[in-house]
Amino acid sequence: MHYDAIILGAGAAGLMAAAVAGQRGRRILVLDHADAPGKKILISGGGRCNFTNIGTAPDRFLSANPHFAKSALRRYTAADFLALVEAHGIAWHEKTLGQLFCDGSARQIVTMLLDECDRGGVRIELGQPITDVAHADGRFRVRHGGLTHEADRLVIATGGPSIPKMGATGFAYELARRFGLKVVEPRPALVPLTLGGEETLFRSLSGVATEVVARCHKAQFREAALFTHRGLSGPAILQVSSYWRHGDAVTIDFLPDMDADWLIAAKRATPRLSPRRALATHLPDRLAETLADRLALAPDLAGCTDKALRAATDRLSRWSFTPNGSEGLAKAEVTVGGIATAELSSQDMQATRVPGLYAIGEAVDVTGWLGGYNFQWAWASGWACAQTL
Repeated sequence: MHYDAIILGAGAAGLMAAAVAGQRGRRILVLDHADAPGKKILISGGGRCNFTNIGTAPDRFLSANPHFAKSALRRYTAADFLALVEAHGIAWHEKTLGQLFCDGSARQIVTMLLDECDRGGVRIELGQPITDVAHADGRFRVRHGGLTHEADRLVIATGGPSIPKMGATGFAYELARRFGLKVVEPRPALVPLTLGGEETLFRSLSGVATEVVARCHKAQFREAALFTHRGLSGPAILQVSSYWRHGDAVTIDFLPDMDADWLIAAKRATPRLSPRRALATHLPDRLAETLADRLALAPDLAGCTDKALRAATDRLSRWSFTPNGSEGLAKAEVTVGGIATAELSSQDMQATRVPGLYAIGEAVDVTGWLGGYNFQWAWASGWACAQTL
């Protein structure tokens, strides 16, 4: 059977594009090697799917071209997707920082997308590898499960290689290169960072979490940081990991609400208080003990000069870690990099040099912050693509 478009990938972006295009009267086929659709959706948000963020804005996405995502994000907004969620009777709630989650299960989002695909008469074929993709005479031919399918248009929506245990691969990049499209080197993002050398001391704090301001280059995030048996994690660290490269330092403000002279004030009020106990009034005990040991102050505040206390406060507000790596694609929620936006139209995600070829979602060099932004990019890029399928 000949289709108007074949979409490779039954994830968030692919299902969104299929549903919208199908309901526009297009004959759409979705192909995936996975045995079920929306696998990453199902595990997201602790199983409740952080499906969008009401604070979505272009400056919350990383890309070699920071302007590329503006068009799609403007034309299909978080409010648009929320309206779809509500139209399907899915109860939701807002957590911190504009993050929207299902009250129930992430499966509700997958079911919603499949219902929308059914409304558009979309055909979905799963559980078989894509063994060949060819382009000739203005048509794309895809070999899947022993059958060859033809279409005027082809959409790459197979995501990036993060979380390979879910079946994720670099297939999108291989296919893009085969068509002559450039790929921005992908690397893990929203990923825990590892510590080595003298900093392995902090691994002994595994399980300790506290609210911090984490910084890397010009990016900074105020959220929880978590010490692990391998290094650093938690939302604040996952956020800055997208900006981190090997050799970079990550700076943490352990006491973002305290002023520069708070230890001096504590000394005036309770001179016999130890630095460790002073820190423990604001930080978890184990963390306070470790930081106090590293600061190497006198046994009590009375024995510390104001200059030493001011220097300690300064260090606590700019504590520098130099991670020796990250936990890699296995633990990364997404990847930074992907099919170069310079190769694509920001209006409909179509390759400028290969008419009829599109790329959407995580396959593209657009990566959002933690908190529902990457799903919103999937919905917006899928919707934009579907307008010209």
